[in-house]
Amino acid sequence: MKKETIFTGAATALVTPLNENGVDYEKFGKLIDWQIDSGIDALVICGTTGEGSTLTDEEHRECIRYAVERTAKRVPVIAGTGSNDTAYAIDLTEFSCKVGADAMLVVTPYYNKATQKGLVQMFNTIADHSDKPIILYNVPSRTGCAIATSTYVELAEHPMIAAIKEANGDISKIVETAKLVGDKLDIYSGNDDQIVPVLACGGKGVISVLSNLLPYETSQMCKKFLAGDVAGAREMQFKYLDLCNALFCEVNPIPVKAAMAHMGFCDNYLRLPLTPMEAAHEEVLVRCMKEVGIKI
Repeated sequence: MKKETIFTGAATALVTPLNENGVDYEKFGKLIDWQIDSGIDALVICGTTGEGSTLTDEEHRECIRYAVERTAKRVPVIAGTGSNDTAYAIDLTEFSCKVGADAMLVVTPYYNKATQKGLVQMFNTIADHSDKPIILYNVPSRTGCAIATSTYVELAEHPMIAAIKEANGDISKIVETAKLVGDKLDIYSGNDDQIVPVLACGGKGVISVLSNLLPYETSQMCKKFLAGDVAGAREMQFKYLDLCNALFCEVNPIPVKAAMAHMGFCDNYLRLPLTPMEAAHEEVLVRCMKEVGIKI
């Protein structure tokens, strides 16, 4: 049976404004408000783009709690609660449910990785401890661990596993996944350069880096397609392709943090091992931003 859809359209994988003193909650709040006022459909907190891997446990939890409170049910809040430590992922998931997050984004285990049997047991165990829906996050280029289509079939049977953020980059695999579990799991693009192709496979939208800069436009790209304006959505996909590429010319979230700093939403501050963007790459990024009408 098809589960309830968490969101349709674009969810921003939101940056976390940081400085030498920690999380800048004043800027974080203003950024959340601007995203919602600009028409974003959901927010992902403490994901890859939010630098969840280098936040302290206290910061991670407070960012989720703060975002839920600041959002005040205006849009769904999806908490990044994945870890390569299953016990920690369970604890963070339980905390996020308690403070009111609407869904969880749970990534495959990185470094220690897992067999497909291990993935099934890990995701099912985390889902057993959640009273909110789980989005599986498949990004093998970062974790070294991929979810097989046959594993999606098994995981789709869990009542709390509701969706997939698919960032494997392989459209053929996404087509296969949609064929096998598209009636049981919603599929979201995890790559901004593949929004329209994933929608064409029955996807519900995107969990986006691009929408940090362009929340309204990214949401509209999805809405156009879903309303039947395929040509209009395709035109937008093409329009923002160079910017999408610039946002990933260095490892995420280095470029998007630079872009958001240029827009005045945060400091261009990252925690090691991430470092500020190379000057030559930043020059290209700024040019692409200006070409699509972003004022900086």
